[in-house]
Amino acid sequence: MEQKTCPCRKTAETPLPYAACCQPYVEGKAQAPTAEALMRSRYSAFAVGNIDYLVESVAPEQRHDIDRGSLQAWSKESTWDGLDIIDTVDGREGDTTGIVEFVAHFTRERKREAHHERSTFRKENGRWYFVEGAKPKGKPMVKAQDIGRNDPCPCGSGKKYKKCCGA
Repeated sequence: MEQKTCPCRKTAETPLPYAACCQPYVEGKAQAPTAEALMRSRYSAFAVGNIDYLVESVAPEQRHDIDRGSLQAWSKESTWDGLDIIDTVDGREGDTTGIVEFVAHFTRERKREAHHERSTFRKENGRWYFVEGAKPKGKPMVKAQDIGRNDPCPCGSGKKYKKCCGA
């Protein structure tokens, strides 16, 4: 299936053509140079239905858990609406590991959905692999405590609250 604009929508202002973005990776003509490029190409593989690429881009020791039928169904039954990269940690060309946090947008059964994940990647023999994904952890909740005017200031200044942050 020929795509005009790359499904990953690398740049929102001027999206790249599929042939100039993820297609060379998805079709095995080139290796993704970074963890983010692999993440983008995996999203695009879902959009174009290339399940073989999805399987081959998973770390070999993780492939036993893959349910090709589920991948195929998710790919076919969804309209792929775009990918947002939230954060990357390492994963550049000279790195051997990387983390990419992303939100994959899709529509399935007329319902808009989003898959938010923080994925780890590993580079082995010049090739990036998806290792595992997990739901991102939320920010820790800090319980507010009642501070009296004469209590020590929680900022650690050693002063009373009323003479410091409560002034």
